[in-house]
Amino acid sequence: MMSQLIFLLLLSTGIFFFVRRIRFIQKNIRLGRDVDLSDQKAKRWKTMARVALGQGKMTARPVAGIMHIVIYVGFVIINLEMLEILLDGLLGTHRIFAEPLGPVYDVLIGSFEWLAAGVILSCVVFFIRRNGMAIARLRSRELAGWPSLDANIILVVEVLLMFAFLSMNATDGIAQLRGLPHYVNAGSFPVSQWLMPLYAGFSDTGLVAVERGMWWFHIAGVLAFLVYVPYSKHFHIILAFPNTYFSDLTPAGAMNNMESVTREVKLMMDPSADPYATPAESAEPPAPFGAKDATDLTWKQLMESYSCTECGRCTSECPANQTGKLLSPRKIMMDTRDRIEEIGKARDANGGQWESDGKSLLGHYITEEELWACTSCQACVQACPINISPMGIILDMRRSLIMEDSKSPESITSMFNNIENNGAPWAFPAESRGDWTQDV
Repeated sequence: MMSQLIFLLLLSTGIFFFVRRIRFIQKNIRLGRDVDLSDQKAKRWKTMARVALGQGKMTARPVAGIMHIVIYVGFVIINLEMLEILLDGLLGTHRIFAEPLGPVYDVLIGSFEWLAAGVILSCVVFFIRRNGMAIARLRSRELAGWPSLDANIILVVEVLLMFAFLSMNATDGIAQLRGLPHYVNAGSFPVSQWLMPLYAGFSDTGLVAVERGMWWFHIAGVLAFLVYVPYSKHFHIILAFPNTYFSDLTPAGAMNNMESVTREVKLMMDPSADPYATPAESAEPPAPFGAKDATDLTWKQLMESYSCTECGRCTSECPANQTGKLLSPRKIMMDTRDRIEEIGKARDANGGQWESDGKSLLGHYITEEELWACTSCQACVQACPINISPMGIILDMRRSLIMEDSKSPESITSMFNNIENNGAPWAFPAESRGDWTQDV
């Protein structure tokens, strides 16, 4: 009974802190502007199934992609085994599914063990790649400090959890062979059998202590992982599904029109409209042109910042980054997440009301140089394994610079002037556009 109470306390504590963090993130995402993404539901479900569930974009880089799929499948399927552990912990039973499932149970446990071995191997390879190989996208400046440590913590924890699972099975298998009470004869151990020599010399008491210790370590580790994930880049394990469901389904490169500008253009083109009429008063403050701070972005863009896996595929595909420019699409997403986190903490510290702190995403986190380095080629969007669009944030902040602050590079200012004066980006009048054909 005492062990059941301890288990229930651990479970309740883990769920409490997980839910509290989820609510904090949910409130932060809701600080973003509203955007309607409720169209084309069938296509959205298909996109989510292909990209998030089916890992459809991961194999673009086969080595890393296949190992990630192994970890992903292992994470999903092995956690089915967690259901049995939860029930055993709550009811005080041992391998509760063994009797009702019969021979199927042996197949399942054997499959779990092979997946656990695959997860360990993949995590070790990823750890070596991240820390011992000169892979540019894993050495970028934005990964210094916590982001790099975060990735390593997860890899080490996953190895420890899988080792605890296999050790638990190994000691359980020995206990079954010895006929110890409480250990039912069930399960197939194709991988953990190789660990049995490590524990074969233990006494019955010592063997039970190791088996129970590994059981407790595994469940406590999983619950700690549950609490930790929403603070980590690995939150994409959960958010990848809604993020891909709400993917931008418009053609690549299509730019959305700002409602306020569209309204003005329609007014100009309406021959019956009075250009001198006083605009209707509104209780709402006028919407800003573009985005200067994180709260000017849409809720979808804020969700994308929390969904970012920090894998760096976007940055490694970015032509601006490849030519030495300051821009890193991954940093854009990380900066956006850091800023909305800062706003959320200040809001909660102020009784739920956000008051400006004199800072903004544009300028204090992301520089103008980064924004204007973007070529708008959409390579980052194409490369992202979960359909995140750093370019959308870049575009909105560019709009703020031009339409709110009247700031743009000289080359773009010249183009705007030419369009205004000549009706085209080029520095010659419309009547001269066809002169080049005279020499053909």
